[in-house]
Amino acid sequence: MKRDLKALIGQMTLEEKASLCSGSDFWHTQGIERLGIPAVMVTDGPHGLRKQAGEADHLGLNDSVEAVCFPAGCATGSSFDPDLLEHMGQVLGDECQAEDVSILLGPAVNIKRSPLCGRNFEYISEDPYLAGKLSAAYIRGVQSRGVGTSIKHFAANNQETRRLTISSDLSERALHEIYLPAFEEAVKAAQPKTVMCSYNKINGVYASENKMLLTDILRDQWGFEGYVVSDWGAANDRVKGLEAGLDLEMPSSNGYNDAKIVAAVQNGSLDEAVLDRAVERILKVVFSYVDARRPDTVFDRAKDHAEAVAVETQCAVLLTNQGVLPLGTDQKIAYIGEFAAAPRYQGGGSSHIHPSRVTSAWEVAQQKGRNVCYAKGFSAMRDEMTDAELAEAIQAAQNADVAVVFAGLPESFESEGYDRTSMELPACQNRLIDEIAKVQPHVVVVLHNGSAVELPWADRVSAILELYLGGEGVGEAADQLLYGEANPSGHLAETFPLRLQDNPSYLHFPGNDKRVAYGEDVFVGYRYYDTKQVPVRFAFGHGLSYTEFAYSNLQLSAPALQDGQTVTVSVDVTNTGKVAGREVVQLYVRDKNGTPERPSKELRGFAKVLLEPGECKTVTLTLAARDLSYYEERLHDWFAPSGVYEVMVGRASDDIRLTAELSFTTEKQIPFVVTLTTTLGELLTCPKTAPTIMQLLAPLAQSAGTDGLDEGSMNMMKKMIMEMPLKSLVSVMPGDQIELLIQQMNLLLAQ
Repeated sequence: MKRDLKALIGQMTLEEKASLCSGSDFWHTQGIERLGIPAVMVTDGPHGLRKQAGEADHLGLNDSVEAVCFPAGCATGSSFDPDLLEHMGQVLGDECQAEDVSILLGPAVNIKRSPLCGRNFEYISEDPYLAGKLSAAYIRGVQSRGVGTSIKHFAANNQETRRLTISSDLSERALHEIYLPAFEEAVKAAQPKTVMCSYNKINGVYASENKMLLTDILRDQWGFEGYVVSDWGAANDRVKGLEAGLDLEMPSSNGYNDAKIVAAVQNGSLDEAVLDRAVERILKVVFSYVDARRPDTVFDRAKDHAEAVAVETQCAVLLTNQGVLPLGTDQKIAYIGEFAAAPRYQGGGSSHIHPSRVTSAWEVAQQKGRNVCYAKGFSAMRDEMTDAELAEAIQAAQNADVAVVFAGLPESFESEGYDRTSMELPACQNRLIDEIAKVQPHVVVVLHNGSAVELPWADRVSAILELYLGGEGVGEAADQLLYGEANPSGHLAETFPLRLQDNPSYLHFPGNDKRVAYGEDVFVGYRYYDTKQVPVRFAFGHGLSYTEFAYSNLQLSAPALQDGQTVTVSVDVTNTGKVAGREVVQLYVRDKNGTPERPSKELRGFAKVLLEPGECKTVTLTLAARDLSYYEERLHDWFAPSGVYEVMVGRASDDIRLTAELSFTTEKQIPFVVTLTTTLGELLTCPKTAPTIMQLLAPLAQSAGTDGLDEGSMNMMKKMIMEMPLKSLVSVMPGDQIELLIQQMNLLLAQ
């Protein structure tokens, strides 16, 4: 239905306009009955509906209605499968329609800067390219059902410690290169109905009143069309926030901030047009849901439970396998660890879903008549194990053909609201795995965790299957994966370092009581580990299968690329094993031009392909100038220097199978202005100024008397000359001549 929103706003009182810019309660927007404006509900996601029918809260403390709990972002990120995320979004969108929810608060795309972030289980990846592609697919899926999404938390919200007040202090380059691209991709490719601004400050300015973030970048540069909503309680100065681009404050301030908006308009400190613009944005989204409402939609929890199981089977990551998996139905198996009977399947806090059912691997094994026994071993709730429980577990392992230990992090170890202080699993779990490995040569460890953990026993077990937090169907998925009814196809969306101290943010995370310095800059995750050649336990993109894949015939559609063009990269992938499987083909790019401070490789494309045994398919990906670029602060824009780039295709950041070179040319140049502090080296490497400087230096070199100098002395002199600023020439030529020289070279550069 078409509506004249400006005319509708013209009928409102000033007080009514202000009221629309905050919630009517914890979960509903404000309605105006006399004008036919309804209140609509928003609710937490991203991996299920946390719709609260009773007393409301934003920390998952109070009960919500029964819903289906899908795998969390830590798991779905490992799918590397946009089609899967879009399908999951469609299911969630239908559930929202059935429950009359207008906005699902998600996806959460903040970068996994440190493995200690308590909310990493909800985030997708350490890599912004992957997070952007998957989040855009999720948004398209949900919004195809007439329901909006709220991508969050915008921006640089990478820790829980003092998240309400901390200032994330980072370079312009790191902000644009690492922490914004996932939001940018989602906005440009999928147009989420809303964007949720974060609690924290960015370089001293609260996100909720950051005009650069909410208007200059989000709207003017990216073309965002929806409204910006605050994280719950994130609004700071409400009038400043409105001017900066924060449209809707949630939850309700019970009229307190509405009155401030009214007063600001009345005293002339706030232009009423700013308020009108925010109201129009909100109404546009509200009515888009009203017009797409499908009240007859049915929430089929049994059907969607099966969907949750299917999603998890494509997310789990087989980290190691020495041939022990898949298990045989004729083998005697011992399931050990309370997670086998009481799995951890989701994180704590605002995304905590009240599932209609949860299945455990032990329950499924009994239903299917598997030859499996169970020993509790350790607690799923805390770091606790009695001597009797340990003895029972060891005995069960000794009597079995294979011992499967269901390990992981208890919910109390990671949650919204606080960060971890260690990457370690509970000590009792490490002890039990060590003891079982002494008596049983075939040990499989199944992990339930929301972020990377240290695995000191990894080389002493036969297989490790990473389930992450796999949703309410995690037990059924685990059974299918362990017994080969499903083939693992997940690949890590984050690096597993050998130890916490290896992480690039280690010296800075989580900062002091006022600020956190992003001292690692753009070297986050694999960008750091690969560039510095730091050994890791499992690399970004790593994931095994029950089959094998061969790569061949890497081809570029053209050997060279220019601005505005694209080049197609194709590679043949063959399933050389005996079972069907999905392979994740990953495309990385390396700058080979000596550009300072660039990672050794960056993900610039990926595709997941299903192959039957012996089948070969050609995977095609596309590169453009942006894929070769870094964010150049002198341009305040993306830039790729002319030169040579290496195109790398493989199955993990440390498992590159094929490479090719691509030439690139651009007319874009970095601004170069000559001053007294410009070095001779800079002038000698610039084609426009080099001849002038060579002519200047020739007589100086002759008078320097370099004959007879040894090689070391010559190298020292060359280095000193290259780093010498023009002002240093004042000892050998008049200052006014130096100033004239500077003017001449700037004229040359301007031509």
